[in-house]
Amino acid sequence: MDSQIKIKVRNLFFSYGSNAVLENINVDIRQNSITSITGPSGQGKSSFLTVLNRLWENIEGARAEGEVAVNFGSGFENICSKNYSLSLLRQRIGMVFQSPNPLPMSIYKNIAFPLKLIGEKKNRQSIAEKVKTTLKRAYLWEEVKHRMSDDAARLSGGQQQRLCIARALMADPQVLLLDEPTSSLDETSIDIIEQLLEELKQNCTIIMVSHYMDQVKRIADQKFVVSNRQLNPIGSCPVTR
Repeated sequence: MDSQIKIKVRNLFFSYGSNAVLENINVDIRQNSITSITGPSGQGKSSFLTVLNRLWENIEGARAEGEVAVNFGSGFENICSKNYSLSLLRQRIGMVFQSPNPLPMSIYKNIAFPLKLIGEKKNRQSIAEKVKTTLKRAYLWEEVKHRMSDDAARLSGGQQQRLCIARALMADPQVLLLDEPTSSLDETSIDIIEQLLEELKQNCTIIMVSHYMDQVKRIADQKFVVSNRQLNPIGSCPVTR
């Protein structure tokens, strides 16, 4: 069973100050799958994502307890440990937010930026090839290949979201977190991104917050709903205690 599991969450509690958001969460996330998290607004869906890459540590008053163990290829590692490198964690676990957030720079520099951030040393040709390959993975290359020096803010909303997904993929993450990635997009853009996610799960484990049950039914392999501070499976999602 463990060979099919990417992430084990055990006895997870999360709060903002005295406000408990998640209590005693125990779930397994299968590798190479799309896992959806649904539920009413303000119930802790996005908070759960922030625990998985420790983004919560930047929020005043936030507190997490418990264990999140991820198998990056050499056994399960507790990423909640203070000794676990944040830079390494965020290289391995990428995140895309609800609203597209292109950096104030060109399309090319937006995609190449993560390589600079993680200190990866490549020559210009190697970087250019990786940018091209990643944009192709995000179904964006054909739309932007002749305008790579343009300001990324000039892209449409759907293109900006695919740009942000491509940027997250540049570090070759093993896990990709998506917080309402299609909430403000038109139907055509939603279709493209759903197709993209179906492709990406062949090499990546995807966890996606979504309000759209039709979308969840279309693409999610595992489904959870957040309610009363619990993360409950929809359908059969066995957890090994």
